[in-house]
Parts: sequence; C-alpha cells; structure tokens
Amino acid sequence: MILIFFGIITLVVYRFFGKQIPNIRIVRGIQFFGIALIALGFMLASVKQVNPGEIGVKVLFGKVDNNILESGLHFINPLMELQKLDVKTQNYTMSAIHDEGDQTGDDAIRVLSADGLELIIDLTVLYRIIPSDGPNIIRNLGSDYTNKVVRPITRTKIRDNAVYYDAVSLYSKKRDEFQIKIFKSIESDFKKRGLLLEQLLVRNITLPQSVKLTIESKINAEQDAQKMQFVLQKEKQEAERKRVEAQGISDYQRIISTSLSDNQIKYEMIKAYKELALSPNAKMIIMGDNKSPIILDGK
Repeated sequence: MILIFFGIITLVVYRFFGKQIPNIRIVRGIQFFGIALIALGFMLASVKQVNPGEIGVKVLFGKVDNNILESGLHFINPLMELQKLDVKTQNYTMSAIHDEGDQTGDDAIRVLSADGLELIIDLTVLYRIIPSDGPNIIRNLGSDYTNKVVRPITRTKIRDNAVYYDAVSLYSKKRDEFQIKIFKSIESDFKKRGLLLEQLLVRNITLPQSVKLTIESKINAEQDAQKMQFVLQKEKQEAERKRVEAQGISDYQRIISTSLSDNQIKYEMIKAYKELALSPNAKMIIMGDNKSPIILDGK
C-alpha cells in the first residue's frame, strides 16, 4: 500500500507540475515511474503468504469472507485484509507457581469442594482452532479467543463441577472421574465457538494444610498398623515353629523309650566305651554289673 501511495503522489506531481518541466523525457519518466509504483504496489498487495500451521481469513471493509486460505501463496483482492489464525495445537496453563502459567503471578483456580473446603487446582488446556470455523472466530471473537473463551469457560466449568466432590476424594480416588467430567463439559462449549479441546491436564490439586496433616496422620497410622500386623504374624509363625519342634522332640523321646530294650542299651554302651578306649588319649575303664563305669585318664 505504501508503493501505491507514493505512486499516486508521483502522478499528482506530474499532473500539476508536469507542464512546467521543459524536458518531455523527464515528464514522461515521472509519469511512468508513478504508474509503475502503483502497479507494483497492487501486485505486492495481491500476493499473500500463509505459513504452515496457519489459515488465512479475508476481510473486505469489515465483511468476513467464508472461504479460508490454506498455507501457501495466494492472489487476493489488494483491498482485502488477510487475518491469519494459528491452527496448530496450543496450550493454556493456569498455575499457582509464579511465571509458570500464561498469566503473571498466581493464576491457579480456587474452588470449593462439597465439604466446604477450598482447593487450589493447577491446570493445562490443550486445544486448537477448527479450520473451517476460522471465519466465524474472526467474526464473533476476533484473534483474542484465548482470553474470551478458553480461560473463562475452563475456570467456570471447573468450579461448577468441583462442588460435587469432597476434598479428599477429589485429591485421590475421584481425580480421574473429575477430569473426565470437566473435559466433556468444556469440550461441548469449545466446539460451539470453533475450538477443539484435545486434552485437559489436572496438574496438581492442593489441599488445605489441616486436611493434609489429617491425611498424613491417617497414612502413618495405617503404616504402623500394617507393621504391627507383620510383627504379630512373624511371632505366630515362630511360635508355631517352636511348637512343631517341641512336638518332634517329644515324639522322638517317646519312640526311643518304647523301642529300646535293656540289652540293646548295654550293647550301645559297650560300643561307646570301645570307641572311647580306641581314642588317642590313654583311658582306663572299670566296668561292673549294673553299675556306671569308671573311666580313669591314663596320663
């Protein structure tokens, strides 16, 4: 458009001051230069490039064309304005950690649970524009659809659904159910406005400090109970082992006492004395009837 402007200025100069220039070649040169600037300006204004991952939406004097332009070079009416929209996957993060989210400072979502406790939720939304709905987005929302749609709808839906869960359930066993529920409710609202919700990530749920301490105490008590149960089980096993061992000794003694005769006992004693006599140390063994032997060391 700048070239067209300068071309028009050149022709205006030619129109009012051309007759005052005596050299006809200079006059024609000025005229040709002005026309060339205008032609070049229109040509450049007509050629538009749409980058990969983008679509182009044509706007003429405030009227939005419903036909979109895919990535590549396009020739359009030079009077048209081309607005580009990013159709790649985008993410919007709301976090309590400073500078981690898209907004500066603490941007986490504070919700009330069914039991009246305040929870802090960190969330990331993955979404993208539906290309065919690009003209409607320009017409109804403009380019700032993130702050007009993504942020307010997400925060509202999370608050609306959190009230159906108590704090501990939302933090633990009901977390996946909560995530699926808010995904479905946000997905439908996004689609009405030309946005496709790809994924919803509940990154963190922070409980009140009092609830965290209660949960930690409960977990510690459960761990202590499990430990004590293990110790009791071990003691029972040890008692059972000792009982079996005692029973075995008792059975052994009973079998021995009932199966050995006096002659067999004497025979076993003679064998033992013989082995003792054959040992390297000199021994003196005095044996008598029905009496305990007397063993004298020969050293």
